[in-house]
Order: sequence, then structure tokens, then C-alpha cells
Amino acid sequence: MNAGETQRTPWIVGVSGASGTPYAAAVLRALLDAGESVDLVVSRASRLTLLDETGISFRDGHWQDDLREWLSRGADGKPGRFQVDLAGVRHWSAGDLAAGPSSGSYPSKGMLIVPASTACVAGVALGLSKDLLQRAASVTLKERRKLVVAVREAPLGGQTLRHLVALDDAGASVVPASPGFYAGATHIQDLVDFVAGRVLDAAGVEHGLYRRWKGDLGGGAPGR
Repeated sequence: MNAGETQRTPWIVGVSGASGTPYAAAVLRALLDAGESVDLVVSRASRLTLLDETGISFRDGHWQDDLREWLSRGADGKPGRFQVDLAGVRHWSAGDLAAGPSSGSYPSKGMLIVPASTACVAGVALGLSKDLLQRAASVTLKERRKLVVAVREAPLGGQTLRHLVALDDAGASVVPASPGFYAGATHIQDLVDFVAGRVLDAAGVEHGLYRRWKGDLGGGAPGR
């Protein structure tokens, strides 16, 4: 870094293979809208989920084009709903265990795993490093940085619950991908944005993704 330059300190966003790629897209858009830098890690399993849920193939060699197409879509799959600027994004291949986020000396604000599969939860809880996503999460925990895990599974088995407790004990924030309805959702995007907003709340990132509770009963009713 040259004199006078500001050190880039990104949020690491890991996307695992659980269903829920619209949650990841909403989080990524909100981080970029907030002026945050992002280091993106898309697991091999999540690429299959993304293909299944959106029809988009995420390719390392064409990641910018693929990411722009993905983030431009709404939760209903319609293209061109959002305009995105990817200038703040850096992509790391999930198989690159020599990547920046694999080291504690690499600066970051923390990591958001959204959505988090039960396999991902288990790997992080056990301290495994089978890919860059798991390694970056382990580094985030050992460096005492913020780790937010947006688990997406139903029902939750006993082993996964124990893993989630272990992550909580280690200092992570566990945010189930469970949308709330008090914000007056009228569209699938509203429900997705609620979950994304709660993930960002746990990370301490400002956003305007959902209407917050103000103690006004009936405030989320249709027509109000």
C-alpha cells in the first residue's frame, strides 16, 4: 500500500450450498449500497444451487458477468430489477486455500455466511478447512472478528443444533433464515430482504431493507 492510500478492509461473504441464493444476493447488494468492500467466496455446492434456483452458471473465469446477472435479479427471478456496481467486489475461488482470507493477517471486518448449509455449519464448528469458505470462517473466529451464520434448514437435527451452539459459544452470531411478517411484506422480495437485513443487523452494517418494529400494533397490516 502506497503512502496516503486507505487500506481496503472488506466483509468476506461466503455462499454455501443451502437453498436460499436470493438471501445472499440481497446481502451482497446491501453491502455494496452501504459503500462496503466485499470479498466473495462461492462454494462448489452453492454453484449447483444457484444454477438450480436461477439458471445462472457461476464461473471463476467469468465471475463478474455472472455475479452482475445474479445480483440484478429479484427474488422472483425476474432479470434487470436491480442495478449493481461491482467495483468493491473481489472474488476468490473456493478451492484457493492460499487466498487472502485464508490468513489472519489479511484485513477484514468479518464474515457473513449466507445461506449456511448444515454441512457448512458442521465444518466451521469443527474447525475444518476443506475449502476457502470454511478456512476463512475459522480464521474469522480465531481472530475474534464478527462471524454471522445464516443457517437455512428445516427441521434442525440434534447434531446441527449442537454445532450451532458451539458456534455461538465461539462468538459467532447465528441468524436463522426465518422471515418476519410484522414489517408488512407484500412481495417475496420483502421477505428475503427481512432476512438479509437481520444478517446485516448482526454484523452492525446500516441498511434500509425492512421496516423496523416501533411498537405500533397492526403496523404491518395490508393497506397501512
